[in-house]
Amino acid sequence: MEVTGKVGLFGAAGAAGQSIAAALGAAGRDYRVVGRSRDALQRSFGQDPHAEIVTWNPDDPASILAAAAGLQTVIYLVGVPYDQFAQHPPLMEKTLAGVTAAGVERFILIGTVYPYGRARGNPIREDHPREPHTFKGRMRLEQEKLVLAAHGRHGLETLVLRLPDFYGPGVERSLLHDVFVGAATARRAQLIGPIDVPHEFIYLPDVGPVVERLTRTPEAYGRWWHLAGAGTITQREVAREAYALAGREPKLMVAGKGMLRVLGLFNPLMRELVEMNYLMTEPVVLDDSALATLIGPLRKTSYQEGIRRSFEAAREAVAARSVN
Repeated sequence: MEVTGKVGLFGAAGAAGQSIAAALGAAGRDYRVVGRSRDALQRSFGQDPHAEIVTWNPDDPASILAAAAGLQTVIYLVGVPYDQFAQHPPLMEKTLAGVTAAGVERFILIGTVYPYGRARGNPIREDHPREPHTFKGRMRLEQEKLVLAAHGRHGLETLVLRLPDFYGPGVERSLLHDVFVGAATARRAQLIGPIDVPHEFIYLPDVGPVVERLTRTPEAYGRWWHLAGAGTITQREVAREAYALAGREPKLMVAGKGMLRVLGLFNPLMRELVEMNYLMTEPVVLDDSALATLIGPLRKTSYQEGIRRSFEAAREAVAARSVN
């Protein structure tokens, strides 16, 4: 392990950015949060004396260069609308050019399971073929290829950290978020089915400490790694536990592939979910033993504990809204 310089979180305002920032702050490390909206960054990070807030325009090379100036490591979390995944490779190309010009030494892409396509038997290790059969998987694969091809060029080292679907307190862009809100408000939760297939979810606050560790682990670079959840669970089991915490029976509305197709006639996001529905019927489960061998034991929050914390956060948010 080594002491490292300043870390920049590009696309920091999302839940993963907040988890990583919390880990950097807890380690006493200064970091820069980079995003399009100063207000969003101020709301999330304005209270942390370790945080420096910088806005950027990822379409403008000069803006990328300015955002990366003085950083040793960049962690890339930039999202695009679900129906605009074609933006991923060109955005990455511009970002890599900017961070290289700024003299950044390390670059971490927080990636997904999409580039693998269908699993050839779970859990899968990093040597599983990358053969995406979906458009989103192909775009994510092109993005990854750019990152890994940049390793060793102009003094830059790169890695990809692959995560499964995530959940956690206040994580709105999670498949499970509506379960916690539904349990907290005694209403019907909306889920994407099927909901009885074992699925892997990672508790998002567990991600930050691992990424912080990777920023100071030189031997991790030049490849991709898996970070898995705490085993598998079905969405129905999550709902049962969350509603039980509220003293209620689960009330669920499940949209399967057929319903997503119909909804997609009117809603572009639903239309995009059809393509990725294979992950609900044939989940990809990750084996992260290689990462544990490299950096030591990986702390995993149990589903029971993660569900409890997520439910409590939803209940507090509901209570705060009713006061206001």
